Amino acid sequence: MNPTELTVLGRFSCRVAGRPQLLSPRGERLLAYLALHRVPLRRDRLFGALWGDSSEARASSNLRSTLWRLPRPDAGPLVRAEGGQIGLADHVVVDLWRVEAGEAEGRELDLLAGDLLPGWDDPWVFFERERYRQLRLHALEDMCARRRDQSRYADALRLGLLAVQSEPLRETAHRQVMQVHLAEGNAGEALCQYDGFRRLLHAELGLPPSSAMRSLVDDVRYGGP
Repeated sequence: MNPTELTVLGRFSCRVAGRPQLLSPRGERLLAYLALHRVPLRRDRLFGALWGDSSEARASSNLRSTLWRLPRPDAGPLVRAEGGQIGLADHVVVDLWRVEAGEAEGRELDLLAGDLLPGWDDPWVFFERERYRQLRLHALEDMCARRRDQSRYADALRLGLLAVQSEPLRETAHRQVMQVHLAEGNAGEALCQYDGFRRLLHAELGLPPSSAMRSLVDDVRYGGP
C-alpha cells in the first residue's frame, strides 16, 4: 500500500504515490488540524476550532460536507471516524511527525523546508508554529555540530547559517557557525561572524554577546589560555 504523504512544513500538500491530491480549503484545514494534534479528536472540538463562528448544527453540516469531499485514494480514506472521534488514517505519513521522532531518513530535508504552515493565520496554528520553530532551531544546531565533527564543513555551514537566518538574534546559532569556521581553519571568517552578531545585538537589544561567546573570540585572537 502506498502511504499518503501529508506535508505541513514549508507548505501544505497531500500526495499519494507522489501524486498531488486536490483538496478544498476546508479539507486542507481539517487534515492540517488533525496532523498538528496527532490523535483522534471529538467532533465538537473540530466544530469550535474550524467553524467557531457557526452554530453547532451548521458546523456539523460543514464537517460532514468536508469529509464527504475528501479524496478517496486506493490506499483508503484519509481520515477515520470511530466512536464520535475523527483522526488521520493509519496510512497517512506526516513530515512533522518524522522530525519530532528524530528519524534520520528525510529529516534533514524536512528541516530545510522551513516553518510550519507559513502564511496560515488560523489561531490554532500559532502555538504549534512557535513550538516547531524552537524544535527546528535546536535540531539545526545539533546537526550542524555533528556535521562539523564529521568534517563535513559545507553541510555544517549550510545548517548553521539556516539557523541564523531563521533567528538572527540567536547566539547559539552564531556560535555554531563560528565553530565550523574555526574547525575549518578560517579564523577570519569566525571573527567576521562574531562582529556581525555583536553589531546586530547592540542595534536591536542594546546588549553585548555573552561571556561564553566573547571567550571564544578571545581564544581566536590571543591563542586561548
